Amino acid sequence: MAKDEGAGSSASDHGAVIHGATRSDSAPEQPVVDLTGVRFAWRGESPVVVEVERFRVAPGERVFLRGPSGSGKSTLLSLLAGVVTPQRGSVRVLGRDLGALGAAARDRFRADHIGFIFQMFNLIPYLSVVENVCLPCGFSARRSEVARRAAGSVGAEALRLLDHLDMAQGDLLRRPVTELSVGQQQRVAAARALIGAPELVIADEPTSSLDAERRAAFLDLLFRECAREKASLLFVSHDASLAARFDRAIQFGEINRAMAASGTVGRQP
Repeated sequence: MAKDEGAGSSASDHGAVIHGATRSDSAPEQPVVDLTGVRFAWRGESPVVVEVERFRVAPGERVFLRGPSGSGKSTLLSLLAGVVTPQRGSVRVLGRDLGALGAAARDRFRADHIGFIFQMFNLIPYLSVVENVCLPCGFSARRSEVARRAAGSVGAEALRLLDHLDMAQGDLLRRPVTELSVGQQQRVAAARALIGAPELVIADEPTSSLDAERRAAFLDLLFRECAREKASLLFVSHDASLAARFDRAIQFGEINRAMAASGTVGRQP
C-alpha cells in the first residue's frame, strides 16, 4: 500500500518512513538518495527551479513522484544523476556527495550506479536489440563485471533480462529497434536500465504512451526486476492512477518549495 505524503506533512518528513522503519531504529540503512537543502536555478538570475529541504529514498524502496509538466521534475532527475549540481545544498547518492565530484567522476558514478528509463526510450537505431541492452556495460566496468558474474557474459545477461521482459523471441531480437512497437521499445529500454544491477533505477514518464493494461503489465515487470536486483526505483509520472502500487507516493509540489513560492517553475533552456 502506498503511503501518500499528503497535506500536513512537512518537507523534512519525506523519507522519515521507509519500509516500515523510522528514524528511531537503532541501525537505519543509509539512503540511496539523500537531498539536503538543495537549491538550483539554470542561470544566476533566473527563477529557482528546484528548492528541496529534504528528500530521501531508501534501499529497495519504490517511490512514485507526481507533478505537472514544467514543475521541475526533470531538473530533479538531472541533479540526482549528477548532470547538473546545485548552487546550494547537497545531493548524495549511495553516500557520495555528487557536488564534490568533478564532471568526469560524476559521469563514471552515473554509469556505474544509475539506470535510466527515458520517456522517449532513447534507443540507438543502428544497434540491435541486444546491443542496445548491453550499451551501459560499455561505459561501466562495474556493471559489465556484475553482468558477467550473473550470466557468464554481458550478452547472456542481456538475453536473460529480455526473456524476463518477454522480448527474447528470435524474430524480435533480429528486428531493428525502429521496427518494434512502443511497448516493445519500452521493454528494451527497461532491460538496458537494469543490466549490471544499478542500485538506483530512475524512470521518467516511461508509461505515458501506453494504455492502462500495458501500463500495469510494464509495472509488474519493472517491479519484479528491481526486486530481484534489490534496486531502488524512483518513478516519475503525472498519472495518479499508478501511485497506489508504490511504497510511497509524493506530490512534487509538497517537497519543492520553488513551486509553492511562485506557483510556476522556471523551465530548462
